[in-house]
Amino acid sequence: MTTESDDSFLSEALLTACEQTLGYTFKQRSLLKTSLTHASIAPTRLQSNERMEFLGDAILGAIVCDRLFALNPNDEEGPLTQMKSEVVSRTACAQAAISLGLQQFVLMSKGLHLSPELPHSVLAGIFESVIAAIYLDGGFEAAFAFINRNLEHLISHAAESEHIRNSKSLLQQYTQKELSETPTYRLVEEVGPDHNKSFLVAAVVGPTTFAPAWGANKKEAEQKAALNALCQLQNDPIPYQHENIANPDSIN
Repeated sequence: MTTESDDSFLSEALLTACEQTLGYTFKQRSLLKTSLTHASIAPTRLQSNERMEFLGDAILGAIVCDRLFALNPNDEEGPLTQMKSEVVSRTACAQAAISLGLQQFVLMSKGLHLSPELPHSVLAGIFESVIAAIYLDGGFEAAFAFINRNLEHLISHAAESEHIRNSKSLLQQYTQKELSETPTYRLVEEVGPDHNKSFLVAAVVGPTTFAPAWGANKKEAEQKAALNALCQLQNDPIPYQHENIANPDSIN
């Protein structure tokens, strides 16, 4: 980790070492410098890596979606959304940054430098901003290659995992670990004749009821509701929007 007191201030030698770590040589090294500059030390927020983090997050999501779409031609939006969520999570990005050793190149304030470990949010942000820097310097193909090198194992695992398609199981694991709560499921509405019913179900965790989802049976509705809850808990858009329906054939 590099602080404001270091004479090197991201010296050319340090940047060369970072390029070797990344497996990419920059034409515009200023992009790499900015991607490694945390807001705690930048003169202004516009001179930090925050804008690049925003762009890198979008590029990472697009490339991971592209790979998962190609690898899973028979999966619907819901499972694909959950696979993506696993691959681009803060934890996954932070682990990728640690595996590359990016923490040794980050320019930050003394306060963060004194911490025994950088927060996952900082590490994940650095990984995403580096993706943006590579994209801005070398284009989509360079960013695609970098992401593939560093996240291919996660992409392949997500694409092949049956467990990841079980949103109820994933929600229970998440809420028990993070919230010490076990989710339940509430039937919100039931429509249609006996031979062709549709069910609207919401996941409930503690005092919170999450966005409900329709299903052709209760099991399907619960899986979709669980995925909605997972996405909301992780601040991602929900895949199953709830609409009041008169025609059961119009459910998600």
